[in-house]
Amino acid sequence: MSQFGDYMAELLATKPSQDITPFLSQYSIYLYISVIVVLVVVVYACKKVQLIPHGFWAGGFEHMMDWLRRDVGYNVIGPDADRHMPFLMTIFVFILTSNLIGLIPGVHGATGTIGVTLALAIISFIYFNYYGVKAQGKRYILSFAPKGVAFPMNVLVWVIELFSCFLRLITLAIRLFGNMYAGHLALGAFAILTSVFFMPLAQGLTLAAVGGALPGILWFLFLVLMYFMELLMACIQAYVFTMLSSVYIQLAAYNEE
Repeated sequence: MSQFGDYMAELLATKPSQDITPFLSQYSIYLYISVIVVLVVVVYACKKVQLIPHGFWAGGFEHMMDWLRRDVGYNVIGPDADRHMPFLMTIFVFILTSNLIGLIPGVHGATGTIGVTLALAIISFIYFNYYGVKAQGKRYILSFAPKGVAFPMNVLVWVIELFSCFLRLITLAIRLFGNMYAGHLALGAFAILTSVFFMPLAQGLTLAAVGGALPGILWFLFLVLMYFMELLMACIQAYVFTMLSSVYIQLAAYNEE
């Protein structure tokens, strides 16, 4: 166990975002891989589109898109949800793909860096504010102060709501990055603990080595459990980001108050 601190320090000191070339980092590579995977998946799924979908792939993909359309689209935005579904489905599929790629051992998913999650948050921020301005025009910036609030309280509320609008940009980026990065560190910690206890077996199969490796079985079970939890978290975080974007679109463009 004395080696655990050294291994954790090495894990924390790892900088996968360091440049491979002046214009390319490891995270950039996995970002491009995520984009390619999304394009391949979408193109393949579109070729399988039928009135009655057949097969696990076509049926599963269509079911996921229909679920997003109902749960994230119509239930939040309302009847005009179809206008925004291409955007919402795109960010959902991209984030989900990036999260799942990040669970491959030795791979650094694109959503594990604040640069990518911040870029996604900026895209969402620009999108819902654009439709807010498009729907309300010049009144959009004034709509941050609810009707019926007297002066000067309405000015204070307007400032708070304006700050809250920009805060959405930060919370979208940090929530996704924090959850994915923390999950990667947790998986790394359990993998290190497992390897520390099993390492003596590689040096020789002795009774002492076997006895010392027994706690490693427990840590391996924790590692497997954590891996499945991170698999679930990858799906949840893609859903949460998409759902929040949908909520912000509704508040900006369809909130009548």
